[in-house]
Amino acid sequence: MCTLKNGPQAGISLVELIIFIVIVSVAVAGVLSVMNITTQHSSDPLIRKQAQAIAESLLAEIELQPFTYCDPTDANAAIATSNSNGNPVGSTAGCNTTPEAMGPETINGVTQSRYSATTPFNNVNDYNGFSMSPILDITGTPVAGLNNYSATVAITAITPSELQIDVTVTSGNTSLTLTGFRYRYAPDAVP
Repeated sequence: MCTLKNGPQAGISLVELIIFIVIVSVAVAGVLSVMNITTQHSSDPLIRKQAQAIAESLLAEIELQPFTYCDPTDANAAIATSNSNGNPVGSTAGCNTTPEAMGPETINGVTQSRYSATTPFNNVNDYNGFSMSPILDITGTPVAGLNNYSATVAITAITPSELQIDVTVTSGNTSLTLTGFRYRYAPDAVP
């Protein structure tokens, strides 16, 4: 007959094995849920970066426009130093025919358009209220890959010589607004 020795136990018990499996499965479930959330939102930075690039491009285009008292096509645009109330909006004093107003003007019966070759936007004020969806280049051609984006522009006169420019770009649930300022530091500067 064979006798067993009572010595130290070798290996692990069934209870220890079950506890180990439970702890490891909880840890793996936690790691997988974090990876799932990360994967679901991995495209958000791309959408946000693209929206920022669109907004920066449109804001730069607007800020590079002249900020004169008269429309740059007006005969007195290079010599007008104000209009009757000192505002960029309102009166023909100082201008020959076309004082600058918020939003696009109608020149010779044609309303200005960002995409027009004959009556393009030619002053910062002209972009007030501008919107586009999808994103188009300056010639009016849709930009490939930007069909789901839209952009709007709001321009606010802070003082007669200072404008706040807000460009908002939206794609799905992502919305980004960039703000810039334009000052009338050279009122007679006409390109």
